[in-house]
Amino acid sequence: MRKNPSLSEIIAESDVQVAPRKSLREDTADALRELILLEKLPPGTSIPERDLAEAMGISRTPMREAMRMLESEGLIEYSRTRRPFIANPSLETIRQNIQVLGTLEALAGELACTQASDATLKKIADLNHFMQEKSDTADALTFFEVDMQFHRAIVAASNNTPLVETHRHYNARLFRARFVSSRMHVQRENTLNQHQRITDALLSRNAGQAAMELRAHLETAIINIASTIEEEDAK
Repeated sequence: MRKNPSLSEIIAESDVQVAPRKSLREDTADALRELILLEKLPPGTSIPERDLAEAMGISRTPMREAMRMLESEGLIEYSRTRRPFIANPSLETIRQNIQVLGTLEALAGELACTQASDATLKKIADLNHFMQEKSDTADALTFFEVDMQFHRAIVAASNNTPLVETHRHYNARLFRARFVSSRMHVQRENTLNQHQRITDALLSRNAGQAAMELRAHLETAIINIASTIEEEDAK
């Protein structure tokens, strides 16, 4: 039977480093988030805080603060005895949250068509162009990060602060689920086509079309995630 790798081995193999930039807490959260998204720390895995901090070469304080950040994003949960573990939400929970997110992004698309400046819409188009051009060469994590920038930019273009804040909350809770959808290369062409239709609707300021395309895009994400979960369960 294959021995499970230690935390130190996982960190070393993943080449994750915590280098001060904004704060040690934020850099630690970035490193942990990457490990979770890439499933180096799979869903349901218990997180020994002390051992993980030692493996990363940091003290327990920034590790604890980083884990609280990821708890707010829904990537880490705590048991009744306050033992942390990687969140593993059910498909139905993910589905319900994405339904809400689809409604929020559809509204954002409508508002962006009337509220955003031409310069703002061009920046959104530039992000779409990057994804179209780099889809075959960008690694999964880079593609996902730009994908999320694209969606956040549309929401920000709504110029509606409550909408932006609500979207941030739900999007954070769905970070890993959206990454699962984004990294599916077999569905990448369909994703890119949807992004192009969203961009075209925004540039033409067709509010109804933008809302429809964004809602359909999130519905596709549900299908992608469900398909991935079914494949993993079948293994």
